[in-house]
Amino acid sequence: MAEISLRPITPENLDECISLKVADHQKGFVAPNIYSLAEASVNPTYHPFGVYDADAHYQANPSMVGFVMYELSDAVGFIVRLMIDEKFQRRGYGRAAMIEVIRRLKLHPDVERIATSHQRKNEAAARLYESLGFVDWEHELRDEKSSGERYLILQEDTA
Repeated sequence: MAEISLRPITPENLDECISLKVADHQKGFVAPNIYSLAEASVNPTYHPFGVYDADAHYQANPSMVGFVMYELSDAVGFIVRLMIDEKFQRRGYGRAAMIEVIRRLKLHPDVERIATSHQRKNEAAARLYESLGFVDWEHELRDEKSSGERYLILQEDTA
């Protein structure tokens, strides 16, 4: 499995984060990173990170391979975004990033549940999240705007 490190988005890596792109057929599944960063700039509960190959950590200028953002709110660690640049997909970076975010959220004292969501048509995300122990989550936040979303929660025995 790929090993990754997460680094905060800073002025030094902002342009690189914005330039990350998913494959054309995935564009409807995840918001552009610039949109996610704009959300994070006005919402202090959002925590955005660049995803880096851990082996590249020792390079002078390692490349960002993806982006992840989670929210801490109401005792829920909610993984809001996960994207891996199209050049780095199918190498295990998405799984490794999810495992790292889950690990961090489990350590956070205010987090009682870990959840995420994905577009119902995004079968790759569904397979990834289910393989990590996420199951369907019926909750009160569902509305007509989110009808295309599938909400998932990490099973208690895996949290």
